[in-house]
Amino acid sequence: MAITLVNPKGLPEIDVYRQVSIASGSRLVFIAGQVSWDADATTIGEGDLAAQVERCYLNVATVLAAVGASFDDVAKLTVYVVDWTPDKMPLFLEGRARAVAKLGVDPVPPASLFGIAALDVPEHLVEIEATAVLA
Repeated sequence: MAITLVNPKGLPEIDVYRQVSIASGSRLVFIAGQVSWDADATTIGEGDLAAQVERCYLNVATVLAAVGASFDDVAKLTVYVVDWTPDKMPLFLEGRARAVAKLGVDPVPPASLFGIAALDVPEHLVEIEATAVLA
């Protein structure tokens, strides 16, 4: 495994991510932001933030598998949420938890969440991009 995740002493321990990832691999994988599309580009969970978060994580997992990787290889996640407000966190966490249950892994690399005005189409509420490192 090319990634080691760390929570340094003196910083808060956050359940859904670690503060630092240390990469020792040599191949970088940059994954385009994944939205809540199925294979036919149909939006899954229109108007449902939790459903879209779940689908985004599942789509990231699909891309990772296609390149011979898993969430264990992810060094960084970046999440974009349309019209983000802190009161949406329970819905975000619900969608993440549903993805975790389906994937059987709890992806906890360092992550950033940004509130944005819009994504590519009005139906999309969330987009998740990832950077992975492979040995």
